[in-house]
Amino acid sequence: MQDNQQFEQLMLQYKQLKNGAEDIYRMINNENFDEAISLMKSREAVFLNCKCIRKYLDLNKSQKEEADRLLQEISELEQRNIELLSANIEEVKAELKKVQQSEKIQNAYEFDDDSKGSIVNIKEEL
Repeated sequence: MQDNQQFEQLMLQYKQLKNGAEDIYRMINNENFDEAISLMKSREAVFLNCKCIRKYLDLNKSQKEEADRLLQEISELEQRNIELLSANIEEVKAELKKVQQSEKIQNAYEFDDDSKGSIVNIKEEL
């Protein structure tokens, strides 16, 4: 009976993690990064708890399959979130590069006596 209760507890926590991953995805899409980060940090304890329960729980075959299936879904959702964040980072980098180049060009045309005749390099070095 104890194992069944612990299994149910594990499944509830897995579902909580799955729902959290979906919430984080929505937050990232809505550019609500502060809340997404807060939710990610709060989920860490749930992950650790699941790991401990799973380590010491004796699962039968059907329980193991159900837990593995849900864990796989969580993994796929987390991977989707990572890919979305990576794409967003690349967009921000590209936008930042454009802004920096525009700023360099703009600064080149703001003359004072000290900067007359200076050359501006708008290419970024790697």
